[in-house]
Amino acid sequence: MIEVKVKDELLQSAAQKGMDEFLSVFVDAINNAIGGQLNAETMAELNADQITLLAYNILRDEVMDGGFVQLIYNGYGAFIFKNPFARAMKEWGLADLGKLISKCHKYYGKYHDMIEREQTDEEFMALYEQMPEFDDFDDEFVLNEETFTTQIAYYVDEHIERFATIEK
Repeated sequence: MIEVKVKDELLQSAAQKGMDEFLSVFVDAINNAIGGQLNAETMAELNADQITLLAYNILRDEVMDGGFVQLIYNGYGAFIFKNPFARAMKEWGLADLGKLISKCHKYYGKYHDMIEREQTDEEFMALYEQMPEFDDFDDEFVLNEETFTTQIAYYVDEHIERFATIEK
C-alpha cells in the first residue's frame, strides 16, 4: 500500500476555504502518491475509500463540465458503472447519488459502445441530441452537486485515517 500523507496545516487552511478545497487536498495527495497515474497497478496500491474518492472527483469534474456523455466518452464510464461505485456511495450515506448512478447505468449499458468510439467534434456533440436520456441525470447531478460534495467531505472528515496520514 502506498502511504498518502497530508500536512495538517494545509488541511486546516483548505477546510476554512470550503468543502471543495478540503477534498482537493486529499485528491491531490492521493494523485501525487500514485504519480498521477490511475490504472490497475496503482489502484492495487490504494484502498477502496481512496479509489472511491478519486472516482467521485472524476465523476464530478466530468459531469459538471459536459455531463454523463462526456464522462463516458472520455473513458471513465467503466470506472464508474462497472465498479461498485454506486454501492460505495450508498454506504457512505449518499443514497441519492447511489440511486442516480444505478439508474444511469442502464443507459451506459445501452449506449456506451456508440459513445466510446472515436468521432469528430460534430459527431460527439450530436450524441447529446441522440441520447436525451442522459439529460435528466445530468440535471439531477448538477442540481445536487454541492450537497453531494458536502456529504463526501463529511464522510472523509469522519474517516480521515482511511484517506491519508495527517502530518503535523
